[in-house]
Amino acid sequence: MQHEVTRKQPLLDSRGRIVEEGWARRPVWKYEKRDIRANALRIKEWDYYAIISHEHQLGVCVTFSDLGYAGLFAVALVDLKTGHVSQTDAVKIGTRGKLGLAPHSGDHTVAWTNKHLRVAFSRRGERRRILFGAPKLLLPNGERGLDADLTLVQPANLESMNIATSWKEKRTAFYLNEKVNCLATSGTVRIGTKRIVLHPHEAFGVLDWGRGRWTYENRWFWASASGLVDDRCFGFNLGYGFTDRSPASENALWLDRRIHKLEEVTFHIPESSYQDPWTITSSDNRCELTFTPIADRQSNMNLLVVKSVQHQVFGHFSGTFVLDDGTPFTFQDFPGFAEDVYNRY
Repeated sequence: MQHEVTRKQPLLDSRGRIVEEGWARRPVWKYEKRDIRANALRIKEWDYYAIISHEHQLGVCVTFSDLGYAGLFAVALVDLKTGHVSQTDAVKIGTRGKLGLAPHSGDHTVAWTNKHLRVAFSRRGERRRILFGAPKLLLPNGERGLDADLTLVQPANLESMNIATSWKEKRTAFYLNEKVNCLATSGTVRIGTKRIVLHPHEAFGVLDWGRGRWTYENRWFWASASGLVDDRCFGFNLGYGFTDRSPASENALWLDRRIHKLEEVTFHIPESSYQDPWTITSSDNRCELTFTPIADRQSNMNLLVVKSVQHQVFGHFSGTFVLDDGTPFTFQDFPGFAEDVYNRY
C-alpha cells in the first residue's frame, strides 16, 4: 500500500501491463500508445482544468478529451454565490486518438473549434495557458457568451500527484493520471457583458491529466480544492473507486507545494440529496472534512450501451488534515468540488 515510484520508466511492458504500479511526486511513467493492448476505440485521453476564484466565488471548468470513439469538449461556469451552472459541450465522432493530445504533460499545444465552442490548451515551461469561448452559451441573466484567457503557473518545485494502476479483472486495462493542484491563475473571464479579472493570489486551478484503457463499467469519487490558507499554498486531491488501488491511493494534500500522502478515503453522501452536507473521512484518521454543497453540475446520458451519470458538486470544505509529521492543519469554508460519476462505455 502506498508504493512510491521514483525511477523514470516505460509505463507498459511487452504484454501491455504496467511495469511498476504505484504513485509518484513527479511524472515518471512514459506513455506510448503503441504499447497498449487495445483497439484505438478503447483508449481514453483527456486534459481537464477547473479554476476557482475565491474572491469572486466562481468557477470555470474546461474539458478536452478523446475517448476513442468520439471527442468530447465542454466548458462550464459555476456561480458559488447563487448556485447557478451554465454549461455547453460538443462532440466529434470517430476521433480514434487523433485529436493531438500530448503523451505527456510537458510543453505542448492542442486546440479544437466549431461554430459553438473553441478550446485551446498550451504549456511552455512553468506557464500553462487556457483559451476558450462559447459565444452562444445562455447565462442565468439572459445574456449570452462566455470566454476566457487564463494563465496558470506551475513552479518547478510544485509536486504533483501521479498514479499508475490497473484493474484486477483485466491487468492490460490501466489508468495513468497526474493531478496538479495549487496552480495560481491570472487572466480574464468574460461573462456576457461583464469582464472579470482574476489575480494569482485569489484564483487557483487544478489540472486532471489522464491517459488510459478502461474496463467497460466504472464509478468513481473525486474531490479537489486549492488556494491560500493563512498565506500558505494549500490544496488536496481525494479519490477512489477507480481501478485496483492496493498499490497506492491518489489521496494527498499539498502544503507549501509539497505533498503529504494519505491512505484510503470514504465520501459519505446523504441519500436525501447531493446538495445536503457530505462528510469525508480516511482510513488513517488523517482526514475529517465537511462539505457544504452549493451547485450540482450534473448530466445524465443513457444510450443503453453508453451511459453516463455525473454529479460534480461545488461548495465549501471545512475540517482538518493531519500532516506527515503529525501536525493538524485546519481550515474553514474553502471552495472546491466533489463528484460522483458513473460511466459505462
